Amino acid sequence: MISESSEARRATQVDARPVDARAVDYSRVFTQAIDRLHAEGRYRVFIDILRNKGMFPNARCFAGHNGPKPITVWCSNDYLAMGQHPKVIAAMEEALHDVGAGSGGTRNIGGNTHYHVDLEAELADLHGKEAALLFTSGYVSNEATLATLAKVLPGCIIYSDELNHASMIAGIRNAGCEKRVFRHNDLAHLEELLAADDAGAPKLIAFESVYSMEGDVAPVAAICDLADKYNALTYLDEVHAVGMYGARGGGISERDEVADRLTIIEGTLGKAFGVMGGYIAADRTIVDVIRSYAPGFIFTTSLSPVLVAGVLASVRHLKSSSVERDGQQAAAATLKAMLSDAGLPVMTGETHIVPVMVGDPVKAKKISDILLAEYGVYVQPINYPTVPRGTERLRFTPGPAHSEAMMRELTDALVEIWGRLDLRQAA
Repeated sequence: MISESSEARRATQVDARPVDARAVDYSRVFTQAIDRLHAEGRYRVFIDILRNKGMFPNARCFAGHNGPKPITVWCSNDYLAMGQHPKVIAAMEEALHDVGAGSGGTRNIGGNTHYHVDLEAELADLHGKEAALLFTSGYVSNEATLATLAKVLPGCIIYSDELNHASMIAGIRNAGCEKRVFRHNDLAHLEELLAADDAGAPKLIAFESVYSMEGDVAPVAAICDLADKYNALTYLDEVHAVGMYGARGGGISERDEVADRLTIIEGTLGKAFGVMGGYIAADRTIVDVIRSYAPGFIFTTSLSPVLVAGVLASVRHLKSSSVERDGQQAAAATLKAMLSDAGLPVMTGETHIVPVMVGDPVKAKKISDILLAEYGVYVQPINYPTVPRGTERLRFTPGPAHSEAMMRELTDALVEIWGRLDLRQAA
């Protein structure tokens, strides 16, 4: 058995060895922690930008400039530019003037704002489930739901894909239950683990549909087959797929017509839907259990009605419009072809995500810096612990508003930088 992102877990943990408090130089300890990140080439720098309303992917960068500099954004998770859509903005403005800015607290204390009720009904319908439940983020929905499920099911064993998101790993860890990690999308290994455990033990298979750093897709139907065979529940993270796939944007599970076979579908409202938040969709009883037992839901101030109104408009629009999805898929295919034809090491995949392999954290950051400073192109380097060491990359997310001219300029810039830095080209 392999360990579940053990390197990634260590990267976010601190040294817990006991020290003599009387001799501790706290400032030195904190400084050394940051210095280690710099030395390993994985210190994260957040870019200072403002997007231009209605003109995405155009934005303004303030970092290192005397005033804003025009840039083109290539790494946003607002895949369909719905955060800029007139319907979404109008809905948020209307809600702001109707009910004000905040929610007033948790849904138990501040009240169950009607926008939340409407959005949960829309999300349940999107996935063909009886109910849905909103959270403040996709991270919280994963962590809170997975941790709670296993605690409600005594003796539960969770089977987790090795490339699952950090939020899923956190939820499984906080559940305190037995876990098994199966090799990425490896059905034989998953079945081997399922077969080895007590047939009477509660089981839950947790996996994603689209893996955001590789751009590949899980064999959802085949995993459901194994779940049926071994009487396991299924938990599918669709955060990089909702809004993007299926006739109404229900994700890979809708596209592959298997949503009805999944116990719980989890999604985000901050990527293709363009605003903020997370959710789960399942049968009414499971949703009620999470609503009633999950601390991450119970004790968190609910999403602002303004945000929920914007998501509601976005979900409703994408249920009936495929224009944005079609434009995004076409843009991704075009960019992949351009990068490949130019000899750049683009990673193959069937999804909207376009990763270009670099394999070195310092060089990945250098490429990103040159693109921003010299070409006005913004793309963040993806380094450890988000991806394993030695697989550092640039992750491009072309959208329906990225023109072919923008893609050509990007490709030409990358070719020039690759030659300047003497980087490895595609095999």
